[in-house]
Amino acid sequence: MNKGKEKIYNILDELNIKYIKHEHEAVYTIEEVNNLQLDIEGQHCKNLFLRNRKGNIHYLLILCDEKMADLKALAKEIGSTPLSMASEERLYKHLGLTPGSVTPFGLINNSDKKVKVLLDKDLKHDGKINFHPNTNTATLTIDYKDFYKFLQWSGNEIREVSI
Repeated sequence: MNKGKEKIYNILDELNIKYIKHEHEAVYTIEEVNNLQLDIEGQHCKNLFLRNRKGNIHYLLILCDEKMADLKALAKEIGSTPLSMASEERLYKHLGLTPGSVTPFGLINNSDKKVKVLLDKDLKHDGKINFHPNTNTATLTIDYKDFYKFLQWSGNEIREVSI
């Protein structure tokens, strides 16, 4: 079993968070997830790892899978310099993840708690949501309230945004 995946399962169990595991082949995009045609209940999410212009502030943007992120409008909303996708190196340094497996569960690897979480306000309307457990060969389904409990546990700053 993937160590990162096992660590997530252990943390969720310690937090008394119920989840459903769905094992599948490796997927790298939300389109590939949808093409698997798995019967997974709940909202699938996109997770984008972003940086400001100077590269000294990093964000994890979590949004509904059918949405496109307007980074210019998002930067204005949060009062940031222009935003762009962070490099693969930054992703690994701050979240311990590789492209294709970006997930809020990577926050367990952000020991300095400096990655800021930007949460799509529309996610609140969905009872269950889905994320990779630090690997792109599985998907976890959890209730939104339990997901938010995990985010609070992570200790990272959380901000809701309009996408």
